[in-house]
Amino acid sequence: MARPKHVARRRKLSELGIRKAKPERIAYLVWDTYQRGLALRVQPTGARSWVAIYRFHSRPRWFHIGDAGAIALSDARKLAQRIAMAVAEGKDPAAEKRAERGAGTFADLAARYVEQYAKRKNKSWKQAAYLVQRFVLPRWGKLQAASIARADVKALRARIEAPVLANQVLASVSAIFGWAMKEEILPNNPCKLVERHEVRSRERILSDSEVPRFWPAFDRLPEGPALKVLLLLGQRPGEICHMRHEHIVDGWWELPGHPVAELGWPGTKNAQSHRVWLPKAVKEIIGEATTGFVFAKGNVKQLSIAMRGVCAKLGIKDKVTPHDLRRTFSSKVTGLGFGRECMNRLTNHREGGIGDIYDRHRYSEENKKVMESVVARILALAEGKPDAKVVPLKKLV
Repeated sequence: MARPKHVARRRKLSELGIRKAKPERIAYLVWDTYQRGLALRVQPTGARSWVAIYRFHSRPRWFHIGDAGAIALSDARKLAQRIAMAVAEGKDPAAEKRAERGAGTFADLAARYVEQYAKRKNKSWKQAAYLVQRFVLPRWGKLQAASIARADVKALRARIEAPVLANQVLASVSAIFGWAMKEEILPNNPCKLVERHEVRSRERILSDSEVPRFWPAFDRLPEGPALKVLLLLGQRPGEICHMRHEHIVDGWWELPGHPVAELGWPGTKNAQSHRVWLPKAVKEIIGEATTGFVFAKGNVKQLSIAMRGVCAKLGIKDKVTPHDLRRTFSSKVTGLGFGRECMNRLTNHREGGIGDIYDRHRYSEENKKVMESVVARILALAEGKPDAKVVPLKKLV
């Protein structure tokens, strides 16, 4: 099931409306309902331009008309009409223009990638688009996409000091060029053969002595309930942020693998449906509502900011991230002797396959008991009772 398409903005454009169109963090389109195929493109910088968008051989085509500040609305409509006439005659104006000018600027290419592919296929498109907007467009935005070489990619990578961030930016850029190759817009991807920074896998978890320090600190934060549930359940931060009351059935949190647009549920990372048992302590945190998000307006970025604040107040130099709480949960599963396979099953970190469908119910009772044991252990630590005993699984089954 494909990710739902971005909802288009449509209105009869006017000169006043064009001037009042406010920039947002990501570039967007406003479609003119008067002239079919004409759209105003508004950049985060406030720059506005006209584009004519049509379909040719069942594929969308973009024709950059020009600066909306230099070309009046009436003229833009006339040009869009001419383009529509050319398409009706079997021509492909954008391809003809591209043959003369190549793929256009990198900014044009990046925008096309987002509109034509990323919004429909990539769950993390907003994050990738932000990285391109923040680190790439200031240097490459006005360059012809076809002129960008491997040396330019290496120079871009070198200017970003944080190795992980540099790798993420490079991956976002490579995705754009890779798509352009598949669409036959560009002949090659200059990011190929450019080495990524070598980074060490993060192994940070909360120690037993840190749990009772962080737990009460969470009580003083709006994001505290979400952080507590993240630590107790060990699911991915993004899934915790989008937790819905509608998905809680008979004490189980049922996570659909695919997106549910009407509920704002993004789907699980691996597209595998998943079930998580909710012990009593978790139910008390999330409440008894039947509809809506459990944690209002939560997102991973807010959780990350909150964790940085907690670390600063507690004087923790080795910073802890939301994902480290998930890792802490996993360490408690294996630390109590339940094994790596059980840990992967509880955290939805698995290979997939038809066996998983049966495992959801085959291991229900075992998963329930393990979750109860792990949550009991974490709560004992949070309450300053590190010597509290947890009954091993073999005595429970």
